[in-house]
Order: sequence, then C-alpha cells, then structure tokens
Amino acid sequence: MKVGPAALSCCCLLVQVLGLALFLRGFFPVPVRSQSRKSSMSEVPAEPRAGTASNWTRPPAALFQRAVVLLIDALRQDFVFGAKGREHMPYITQLMERGATLSFIAKATAPTVTMPRIKALMTGSIPGFIDIVMNLNSHELVEDNLMWQAKQTGKRVVFYGDDTWIKLFPKHFVESDGTTSFFVSDFTEVDDNVTRHLDDVLKRNDWDVLVLHYLGLDHIGHLTGPHSHLIGPKLYEMDLVLKKIHSALISKDEEASLPSLIVVCGDHGMSEAGSHGGSSDEEVQTPLILISSPFQNKAGTLKEPEMIQQTDLAPTLAVGLGLPIPIGSLGMLLPAAVQHKSMREQLRFFHLNGYQLSNLLRENLKAYEKDDGVEQFKKAEKLHANWIKLYLEGNTSEVLTNLGRKLLRQYLEALQKLSSSLSKQVAEYDIYSMTVGAIVTLEMFFLLLLGIPSALSSQSQFDVPLASPVCSLFFYMTCLVLAAVHVIVCTSAENHCFFCSLSWMMAMGILGFIAALLCILLSVLATIIAKHKPSNEKTNSSMSAWSELDLLLLVGTLGHVFSMGASSFIEEEHQTWYFLVNTLCLVLSQDMCRKYFLVRKRDKMTLPDAARGAQEDVYISDLYDARKMELREERLSILERFIKDNEKWIALMSPGVILLCCRLLRPINQTGIQWVHRSDFGHWLTSSDHKAELSFLVGICLVMIFILIQGKCSLVSKAALLFGLLGVYCYRAAVGHVLYPWQQNTKEITKGITEARFVYIFVLGILISGVKDLLKAHVMRTDSTARIVGLWEVYSGLILLAALLFRPHNLVVLVFCLLIQIILTMFVWKALKYDAAQITIMHYWFGQAFFFFQGNSNTISTVDVSAGFVGLENYMELPAVLLTAFVTYSGPFLWAVHLLCYLSGETNKTPTAVAHGCYCYAILRCLPVTVYILLVTGLRYHLFIWSVFSPKLLYEVLHLVVSAGVCLMFTVVDKNQVASSDV
Repeated sequence: MKVGPAALSCCCLLVQVLGLALFLRGFFPVPVRSQSRKSSMSEVPAEPRAGTASNWTRPPAALFQRAVVLLIDALRQDFVFGAKGREHMPYITQLMERGATLSFIAKATAPTVTMPRIKALMTGSIPGFIDIVMNLNSHELVEDNLMWQAKQTGKRVVFYGDDTWIKLFPKHFVESDGTTSFFVSDFTEVDDNVTRHLDDVLKRNDWDVLVLHYLGLDHIGHLTGPHSHLIGPKLYEMDLVLKKIHSALISKDEEASLPSLIVVCGDHGMSEAGSHGGSSDEEVQTPLILISSPFQNKAGTLKEPEMIQQTDLAPTLAVGLGLPIPIGSLGMLLPAAVQHKSMREQLRFFHLNGYQLSNLLRENLKAYEKDDGVEQFKKAEKLHANWIKLYLEGNTSEVLTNLGRKLLRQYLEALQKLSSSLSKQVAEYDIYSMTVGAIVTLEMFFLLLLGIPSALSSQSQFDVPLASPVCSLFFYMTCLVLAAVHVIVCTSAENHCFFCSLSWMMAMGILGFIAALLCILLSVLATIIAKHKPSNEKTNSSMSAWSELDLLLLVGTLGHVFSMGASSFIEEEHQTWYFLVNTLCLVLSQDMCRKYFLVRKRDKMTLPDAARGAQEDVYISDLYDARKMELREERLSILERFIKDNEKWIALMSPGVILLCCRLLRPINQTGIQWVHRSDFGHWLTSSDHKAELSFLVGICLVMIFILIQGKCSLVSKAALLFGLLGVYCYRAAVGHVLYPWQQNTKEITKGITEARFVYIFVLGILISGVKDLLKAHVMRTDSTARIVGLWEVYSGLILLAALLFRPHNLVVLVFCLLIQIILTMFVWKALKYDAAQITIMHYWFGQAFFFFQGNSNTISTVDVSAGFVGLENYMELPAVLLTAFVTYSGPFLWAVHLLCYLSGETNKTPTAVAHGCYCYAILRCLPVTVYILLVTGLRYHLFIWSVFSPKLLYEVLHLVVSAGVCLMFTVVDKNQVASSDV
C-alpha cells in the first residue's frame, strides 16, 4: 500500500501518542500506601507491657476540643516569616513573638499542585507524580484520611473554599460551600465566598473541625507574580481572618474543657514567576503554624522555624483530635505539639506513631525486619515496657524522668528512620506496561527512519508492505510468542499491572499490532538492503557533498537528544538551544558570504575545473535573473526599491540581525534553575512602578505585530486584525496590566471578560476566513494563491490569539518571532536555496528556542495557567486546557505553522515540499521522545527522577501530541496541493 509521507508521519505520531500513554501509565508508580483497609479505633495497640498489665489499653483521648485548619493556597514561607509577613501580617507576627505558637517550615514534595498537597496533608502519604495530571479532575480519595476518620468517630466537619476538597471527600462534611480553584482571574470573590460564612459558623457550637481553603493569594501569584502590589493587601486580609478566628475561639475556650487548635498552613509555595508545580525552595517550603493556649508556656523569643515534612501534619492532627493515625501516613508526630502533656502520654503518642509506621513498612518491604528503623523501634518498645513497669510501681525518682527522656529520643530516632525508609519505598514500576508502550514507540520511530529514502525522494511516496508480512508464518509465530509472554506475566505478576487489567481482546489486539509492525519493519529493511548496495565511492562522494550547515543540523539535533541523559542539561536546556541557534546564525552568515564573495573568486582560481565553474556560474546567473524578473513584474514601492538596490548588503546583514534579536530576547525572561532567582527585564516591566513603560512597550509591540503580519492578509482580515489588536490592549488595560493613554489610575481593575471575548470574535473571524480560502482552493481547484492566503490568515489568527494570551511583556517575544521569520523568508532561505529538510530543521530549532525565550522551562511551575481563563467567566475545563496548552507550546507551534505557510508557497517550484517538511518534522519529534523514554527507564531510580526527569517526560509527551496536530495540518494541506496539481 502506497501512502504519502505526510499521511505516514501523521499516523506514526498518533500511534506513538498511544504507546506513550501506555508507557506513562506504567512509569508513574503508585506511591507507598495501604488501600486495602482503613485504621480503626479497635486496632489501636495498648501500651507496651513487661510483666505487669497496663491500664492504658484504650485509644488516647483528644488533646483539643475543636480545630480550625486555615489553608492559604500558595502561602510561601517568607510571606509569613519574612519581611512581607512582618509588614502585612501583624497579628500572626505578634502571636509568634509572644511565644503563643509553634512555628515550622513544612517541606512539600513535587508535584507542588493543590490536589496532591491536600492528599498529603490529610493522609500523611506522598502522592504520585501523575497526580499533577489528575489535579484538573479530582476524584474521591479512597485512602485512609483524617476526614474519613473524623466522620467515622462522629465528629462534625464544616468546609468552605476550594471545591477540590468536596471532590476528594464527598459526603464527609455536614456543611460545605465550594468555589472553583481554576478560575485564576478571580482573587476577591473566591475569598469573600469563604469569609462570608465565618461570623455565623464561629458563633455556633455544632462543629468540631472547620476547614477554610482560601484561593486568592494563589490566583494573584498566577496573574502578577509574588512581588505584585496585590500580595500585601491579600496577606493583610488573611491576617484579619486569623484574628477573627482566634478571638472567637479564645472566648469559647473559657467555657470548654479542652482548648481549641488553629492550624495555619499553605498547600504549596509560589515560584518567582508566580506559579507552582516544581521543586524549587520557593515552591516546596510553606509555613505551618499551630496556635493554641497550651503553647503559651513557650519562651517569648522568636526562634528560627524548624524544618519538617508536610506529611507530619497528618499524625499530629490525628493525635490532637483523638483519631487513629491514617494507615498510609509517612509522617512523624511533632514533639512540640505534645510537650505540654505528661511523659507517659508523650511516650504513648510516639509508640502509636511508630507502631503505625512499622506496620506500613511491613506491607511495602519484604525484608522489613532488617530495617534500622524497625530494629530501633523494637528496642525502644522494650525500653518503653520497662519504663511503664517502673511507673506503675510508683517510682517517681529522677531516674525515671531521665529514662523517659532517653526513651523519647530513641522513639524520635526510630520514627525518623522509619519515615525515611518509607519515603524511599515506592511501589514497583509497572515494567510490563512500560515495555509494551516503549516497543510501540520504537517501532513507529524505526518505521519513519527506514522510510526516509522513499519518503524524501522526488516521487515522495512510501510503500507499506501490509499483505506479505501479515500473511507470513513469522507474523503468526510472533503473535503466539507474545501471547504466551502475556499469559505468563499476567498470571505470575505479584503486583498490579495496567496492561494485564485490559480485556484480553484489547490486549491481544495490541500485541498483534506489535507483531505486524515488526514484520513490516523487517520487510522494509530487507527491501532496502536488496535495492541499495552502495559502493565505497558512492559513500565517500555523498559524504563529501554535505555542507557545514548539514553537519551542524545533524550534530546539533543528535547532541541535544543525547544531552537529555544528564539532569543538568535538562534543567538548563535553554542554554543548549540558545547555543544552537546562535551557531546556526554564524553558519548562515558564512553561507551568505560564500554566495556573494567567495564563489566568483573561487571560480577564477580553479580554472582547470571548467565544468564545475560553469555550473556554478549558471546557477548564480539564473538566481539573479529570476530575482530581477520577480521584481520587474510588480510595481515597486519605496521600501521594495530600497531592498532591491541594497539586497546584497541586507542579505549579508540578516544573520547578524537575527543573532542580535536572539541576544536581546535572553534577558526578558530568566529560566532554568541556576539564574531563575535573578530579576529579569520581565520582572522590571511588570512591577507596579513601571506600568507606564510597559504600556508604551505593549502599544509599540501591537503596532509592530500588525505591520509584520498584515501584508499577505485580505482586506477584511486586515481590518479584523487591527480591531483585534486594539481589543488586546483594552483587555490588558481592563485587568490592570497597562494604562489607558487618556486615563491613568482611575480605571477600576476588572476581569476583562468583555474585552477578551471581543478579541476572540475577531480571532474566530480571521480563522474562518482562512479556512474558507483553503476550502475554496481545495473544492474549486483554484490556483495556489487562495491556498497561501488562507494559510497566512490562519497563521494571523493564531498570532492574534497569542497576543491576547501572552503575558504583556512577552509581546516583545512575539514581535521578534515575526521579525526573524520575515528576515529568514525574504533574505536567507530563498537566496541560499535551502531544501525543505534544512528549512524544517531550522524552524524546529527556532521553535524550541522561542519556547524558552517565552520563559518556559522543564519544570511545571513555569506553565502559565492564567492564560487558560482569559475571557472565561466560569471555569470550563476543555477551553482552559486548550488555551493553556496553546500558550505553553506557542513557540514551537507558531514556527511549525509558519513552516507550513512557507513550504506551501514553494510547492510551485518543489511540489513535494510540504510532504517532505511534514516527514522531517515528525522525525524531529519522534527522535527525542523515543530516546528519552529509554533514558528515563534506565534512570528511573535516579535521585532527580521526580524533580527533573519526570516533568521533562510530561513536557515531551504533550509536545508530541501538539506535533501530531501539526502533522495533521500538513497532511490536509498536502492533500489540497495534490488535488490542485492534478488539474
């Protein structure tokens, strides 16, 4: 069966996406947990005893009458313990200075997004990294957790705030009111909806646990960053909320038998860009403050907060409320929280915590008895039994007190070792699912690789041998072997395997598909070997025909791929692409100098080689004649006449101008790990002190975008583009990013919904106009002009959408993107006559570089989720996901669409340009993702697997999905070209 290169590449990418989905399902392991059961009060162990029976066999009583959990989303530790806290949170600072609190810095684990962090706080377990994907659509939490335990023991829990809690704990609250956490444009109503309930609920006594989850601080961070002028007022608002709660509970404590507890904490921090999801200190370090009257006995000096794990809150809250510790908790009871109790009670609490941790380790580690933590816990348990014996005998000497202190230290050491062992113990990787997914991905890559000679030939067709491999004996034997392996693995595997959980029909279908692909690959390989037996002379001549540019593109692409095996190169990947595009500019400059200076001089110096000199002279003569003929056919404007008269010097300067543009783009957004903490030009522009400068820059950028993009659009699209860009400025002014020229600071800040929807209308209008021209070119079989105009209008609509969604200072990046594309198109590619493969690789390189110029990185925290809510009044999952994905990958995507526009204009000279470009682009995306899944498989036990390699894996997979959509566009346009060329 013969297929075109574009169709083949599109199918291969789509199949690779399915294979990678299976690989991801096996790669992200289930974290340490015990889902089979939940702890109960009846399972609480009695005190250790040695000879004498203990009279403490029941679960310990609660330490606090009621508890309030004040969770402030994205509360960074320096927002409380730093200068911002002292300035904007005076009440909590006063409490800490009086010694009325227990202050800690709770360290979270990646991914630092809301849903996994709530799970960590309530279960004490470490959520899996794949929970970052599930964060968009949370499901009921089936693990043992504090909310379930509170409900089982009859405690009444009231909740107000982020509706993620309601999704995780349905029917657990006697009263609740949720607000969506994903509508990040709103940082007032989401908090007002929580606060409006406070006066009523604090007056009542019909609740035991009150959970308040405030979202406004997180939304401000996403919109304007951690140094925004909006941060201070929001922190002060949270301080007033705490003051109101604390004052109300103090009055209730006078009548209650037990004190109340207030927990002030954050689920995660906030990066310097205002986002979260990664593993930087700003994202993982959050404050944890316990406020209660028993803590008043502390010294009044303000000490440096102790560093703890976020999972330590779960056992501490469980003990404080008289609940069983969640069975899957990895946390340690905070000693300071129970210091006000007697020695016997403290020992009892630590014994319960150690008993729970050792049981959890028993379920997750076969040789758990040899663990240092288990051995030390058993020793402490024996010493505890002796201490109980002495205590019950009435011994009250100082020896008993010193022995109790020593026992406490032993328990703490044992708990630390047990918690550390459990943190390192994750469920085994689903190697079988990973292997099947990797095999599918590899087969697709090798199919594309073997198809290069046929797909990039002048005929541009690839013959896929379907009949002979599928009907061969080898195919059926392979199917039988794979089926036998599947049966053996699925019947003998002790751990859960996702691929084995599929239906047998589906599993056999996938295995049959793998066998068929293997047969097709072997058949294609045999055909290539039979047809092509190159001699040494051919090989040498073909290698000598490679230019410096070809070697750079090959070595640069392969070098980047293999550099992903090092964590440092992943963290600072932007440096690789900056280096490659800068080197590319130097090679382009060399080729340009060779074209205009060295070719003729070399012809004169190499007179004996007459044939070669004549061929180069004819090539140069034809090139200049064709260019002059094109200029004579149209009426030249002043700018075009200037370009014609100075074409040589403009062309020579073009690589240098591109190099200068790339250098100017680098300081706009600091990215990576090493220098991200340093202020960049984007931070300077977005600060409240430089709003006038930002307004001027945004206005200039929008004018430049119109000038650079409108040239090839129809008159209607030009008008729509003009009004759309005007709407972009109005939207930025409405949300407070820029100023109206006629109205300085009196304009109230709104969500800009009307202005954004105004722009969306023009974006849709331009896209519809472009699609109409494409359909016209396809159905009516018109000339290529309508198709080129249609593609350019689609591209213009995407540029307008990017201008709306980009952060305001990143409009500079968009302008430079368009400027570099125009320079390359007008003065480099056509003048130097590069082929489709070379131009495709250059587009890919620049697209990757602009991914980082925009401020992106390989950490989740740089994803601009605020772009997904532009123009939305309520949270809608699909539009938010699509808009966020578009902004994140706008650099590679816009360069890929520009590649399609450029190659479509070249089809009159090279009819297979679009097909060749699509095929090369598919290989460029298949290569890194295929190599990378092999690398992460080998490095799955690396120290940085979750903080560095896993986020990069998600980025690569999502980039492949975007690339599959790009190749689909190429395929449609390539079919249009075939239809037009047949006429």
